[in-house]
Amino acid sequence: MPAGREPNERGNLMTMNGHCKALLFDLDGTMIDTAPDIVAAVNRMLDEFGAAPLPFDTVTAFIGNGVRHLVRRALATAGLDERIGIDHAQPVFERRYAATNGQLGRVFPGVMAGLRELRQRGYRAACVTNKPQALAAPLLEKSGLAAYLDVLVAGDTLASMKPSPQPLWHACRLLDVDPEHGALVGDSSADIAAARAAGLPVFIVSYGYGWHGGGSETGALQGDALIDSFEALPALLAQPPLTTQPPLTANR
Repeated sequence: MPAGREPNERGNLMTMNGHCKALLFDLDGTMIDTAPDIVAAVNRMLDEFGAAPLPFDTVTAFIGNGVRHLVRRALATAGLDERIGIDHAQPVFERRYAATNGQLGRVFPGVMAGLRELRQRGYRAACVTNKPQALAAPLLEKSGLAAYLDVLVAGDTLASMKPSPQPLWHACRLLDVDPEHGALVGDSSADIAAARAAGLPVFIVSYGYGWHGGGSETGALQGDALIDSFEALPALLAQPPLTTQPPLTANR
């Protein structure tokens, strides 16, 4: 596989100070192909409400902005939003997802090998996801990825989730690494926005849900590099200092 494609040309850039010491990783569509588990849970929820199942690709396009967003979009698409409230539907989905979590999905090829090599080279690693802690933690353990991660920042760890920069800054604090020495790996426009706001470079995986869900067509997925596999990361990080946009003014 290619070692990593050329960074996108961007205006008004600043050079990242020093070298990268820590990687922050999105979960759904970046490390694990969780779509089969999520689609099954959504359609079991809809069946419970007497609605027809939604197509696989339709549900996959809803992934990445947290459970509440996912359930709200599913209800609206199924024509249930005026009859079923989100506060009633979300617990049903979460119960269904707890049963399918980690059952049908798989770790993407190259992820385990890439994480293993990064750890051998001394990089710190965190998972920063919009998935709730109760779902993310057991999934990481079951998949074997937890062994290569030092920190988990879930969608309910803080009051805000991606695209807010706060989860990224929080992960850097837990890793004891300045944001200037970190980078995010993700697959969605939420990852791009969070990284830009936090002042971190962001690498987009070419196989992710956001990439195939139309983000590239809208220009939303303009990261610093497009990678085809986690195995490209060690060589990419060994290149000269990356560039990124200035962070927003905020307390880290």
